[in-house]
Amino acid sequence: MINSDISRRNFLALASAAGVSGLAPSLATAQAQMPARLIPGTNESLPIVGLGSSKVVTGVAENGVQPLEAVLDALVTEGGSVVDTWPRNADNDGAFGQVINSDNLKDRLFITTKIDQEGKQAGIDQFEQTLELYQRDAVDLVQIFSLTDLDVQWPNLRDWKESGKARYIGVTVSGEELYSQLESFLQREQPDFIQINYSIVERLAEERFLPMAADRGIAVLINRPFMNGSYFRRLENTELPDWTSEFDCQSWAQFSLKYILAHPAITCVLTETSNPAHMTENAITASSALPDEAARLRMSEYIDQV
Repeated sequence: MINSDISRRNFLALASAAGVSGLAPSLATAQAQMPARLIPGTNESLPIVGLGSSKVVTGVAENGVQPLEAVLDALVTEGGSVVDTWPRNADNDGAFGQVINSDNLKDRLFITTKIDQEGKQAGIDQFEQTLELYQRDAVDLVQIFSLTDLDVQWPNLRDWKESGKARYIGVTVSGEELYSQLESFLQREQPDFIQINYSIVERLAEERFLPMAADRGIAVLINRPFMNGSYFRRLENTELPDWTSEFDCQSWAQFSLKYILAHPAITCVLTETSNPAHMTENAITASSALPDEAARLRMSEYIDQV
């Protein structure tokens, strides 16, 4: 792994190239209030805060669809559209499909899914079931979960993109133990998206993969912005510094989100919650001030001390 910090010159160059813009035409009318960034190599933009929906979708069996409907409504109300999913079981995924095809959400969401199976036919079967349960002829983005059976599943994804069943294709990782494999993959393939863990605490991705994605024209989705909750537990007895008011930061959640969103190589950060109030807080962070390079350095130095 190459270990080199982003210089001031490189950071500013990335910022110039990132292209914060208006939304894609299909979303512009209903969802105009959240900043968006271009998917590299296209004229389509995505709102920069989305939902990692695994937690709330998994809860459908116990809690029904109302929490899912509420958190998706909060996302869309604030101008978001990206919903990242992961197949779990037919009952939950079928309920998810019904919700996303409701009158107030249909055609307003950018839906992703993942393949986590080993074996060519197992991957095909999983994807076909997802299309059926989601009531879709195509999914916006299909990803290989944690690089599972990568060399077998990647040709499947390319076939689905060529046939129109997947608009975009990519891969995911959520921990540095897979970074070497991801780097090797990126040296020989050109996915449309990568999804990677990145937060104010877990910053290793910015040393190599964010500059690489910007150079190669690859969109970047971010998972674990709050480290699956451990970020909040780490800070539960720590006061938010007064100087964070300089960039309109009012909570520890916004502290990590603003650090992430200020990086110009990020396309969208996925926040996982089943609480619509938290979804709203996360979403509105995108529309307030973001820290500059000096502030980001101060943030990272501070978090390393607490």
